[in-house]
Amino acid sequence: MNDRVYIFDTTLRDGEQSPGCSMTVPEKVQMAHQLVELGVDYLEAGFPIASEGDFQAVDAVSREFPSVRVAALARACTMDVERAARALEHAKRPRIHTFIATSDIHLKHKLHKSREQVLAQAVAAVELSRRYAEDVEFSAEDATRTDPAFLEEISKAVVAAGANTVNLPDTVGYSVPVEFGEFIGRVARALGDTAIVSVHCHNDLGLATANSLAGVLAGARQIECTINGIGERAGNCALEEAVMAIKTRQDMLPFDTGVATEHLYPASQLLASLIAFGPQPNKAIVGGNAFAHEAGIHQDGYLKERSTYEIMDPRSVGVPESRLILGKHSGRHALNQRCASLGYTLSKAELDGVYERFITLADRKKGVLNEEIVAILEERLADAAAAE
Repeated sequence: MNDRVYIFDTTLRDGEQSPGCSMTVPEKVQMAHQLVELGVDYLEAGFPIASEGDFQAVDAVSREFPSVRVAALARACTMDVERAARALEHAKRPRIHTFIATSDIHLKHKLHKSREQVLAQAVAAVELSRRYAEDVEFSAEDATRTDPAFLEEISKAVVAAGANTVNLPDTVGYSVPVEFGEFIGRVARALGDTAIVSVHCHNDLGLATANSLAGVLAGARQIECTINGIGERAGNCALEEAVMAIKTRQDMLPFDTGVATEHLYPASQLLASLIAFGPQPNKAIVGGNAFAHEAGIHQDGYLKERSTYEIMDPRSVGVPESRLILGKHSGRHALNQRCASLGYTLSKAELDGVYERFITLADRKKGVLNEEIVAILEERLADAAAAE
């Protein structure tokens, strides 16, 4: 069997912290239904100390999905941990996810604490969390800008205190894949089989998915991610990208996520309907153009053999079918195929004439509609009949 990589979905927590992405409690429960269908391993439902709504969301998701591992976020302090524990009271498989910043930048400018103070606070929070839950995750905020020796020290300390998972976030999206892989590998070797190493990558440099996969190759076995890659600033690692990269490139990524990938597109669409925006058209896996072809060379190759220009079957992610977009870059093969689908069988000469008029129209607009193609066909055929 391939090594198991656990998918920790934080769409309802980190994702929701993105401007325009706030969700009500019923909306979070609705989204959680889709995430459960998708088969995520952990569902981080909120940050209970942040608001009453977040507390209620964690409680509601815990009640609605008793068999699901529900996580709640808490800063490394008594007030937060106890609030998270209360929100998780009805969860049969609760996880308390506690965190504190570990980089000198954060220690100096945000926390005004020494490394010794932060280490003690982290250990105390994990010990307190273990009183309420057997499953405890510790996150070292801004891990990638933390001194590696100190990060290794605090990781070992929180595991000794009872943490099952140590998450190493690239909080500000600063790292690059080679560097990140080496960084994750050092902690993974230090912890051995005493805890699962997790990655939580942000997309400030557009490297969140690449960094997450580099972390997995280096020994991490949990990816924290969101649907459509939503999240603070430029967002998080997109769940659909990480999962499909693993599924598609088994030769390079011999892992298993357990995700039912045919539910990826429906999850993306539901999220878009609940928040203020959807994915950009060129978004990998779930964007409107992810399985669309307009260039004539691509369309010709696709019509001859799909794998020439598609590395995934759209149905494997829940997209009903690929689309051939007819525009000024399209060729005769795709136009002829569309004409046939509209009920017109053309000779080569007829196709050449229709194509000439089609390109003239396509040069003036973005995409040509079926009814416009029919109008060209009828006009051309009428001209041909009159000539006879």
